[in-house]
Amino acid sequence: MRRLIGYSCLAAVALGLGGCDVQLQDETPGTFTANPDIGMYPLTVKVTSGALVSTPVYVFVVGADGQQVPLSAGPNGTFGTMYPVKCKPAFPLQYLAVWRVQGVLTKHQLFPAQPRDIQLTPPPLTQQANIDTSGKPDKKTHTWQGAVSYNIYTAPEAHITGAQVQPVSQDKADVKAAAGVSVVSTLPIDATCGTPAAVTLATKEQTAHVNLVITTDLPGVSQATTRVDFSPQPPQ
Repeated sequence: MRRLIGYSCLAAVALGLGGCDVQLQDETPGTFTANPDIGMYPLTVKVTSGALVSTPVYVFVVGADGQQVPLSAGPNGTFGTMYPVKCKPAFPLQYLAVWRVQGVLTKHQLFPAQPRDIQLTPPPLTQQANIDTSGKPDKKTHTWQGAVSYNIYTAPEAHITGAQVQPVSQDKADVKAAAGVSVVSTLPIDATCGTPAAVTLATKEQTAHVNLVITTDLPGVSQATTRVDFSPQPPQ
């Protein structure tokens, strides 16, 4: 029976039909913006089967550790799944297809032959923050203090290597406000994936607004600017 199937496959190939094989067309984009909420990404591939291929065809995504995650069959020969990736700037993508020829001979193949890298772009770091100054200032420093939090999602760890306060504009009031705000935290600040890292600021004025400019060693995010507003917040 195997020899008969082999002859059938050779005949199909001779006719240009490729009847014993399947082809995978990867429809997954090469780049995603890192998802901080669920850390999962949609993978989609379209499968075309030869005339001698029995159904069903099974498709798996092969992880970097060799683990195989099955894809679910959809309409029009598409297969898909949500693939978990966390704390990485990229992940390798390769599929394993498994099928049977006329219900007897089992075949399998990796697509593509070598994994391709899917890039994960870091989402913007904190762009705006509010610090409540409704309480009394610190007795020693006579300042109100508060922290701006930052999260990283595309590396196991990174560092905030620099932080400085700048006025939001060159208006005299904004320049004066920035002069009264300082960075209290000691640098560098360690940042771990999934755990917020905080930069603490102190202000001499109860109401002020400034730009906090940080530098990091996180690939793709060498610098980020956060507008910080200090003001008394109404009681909850």
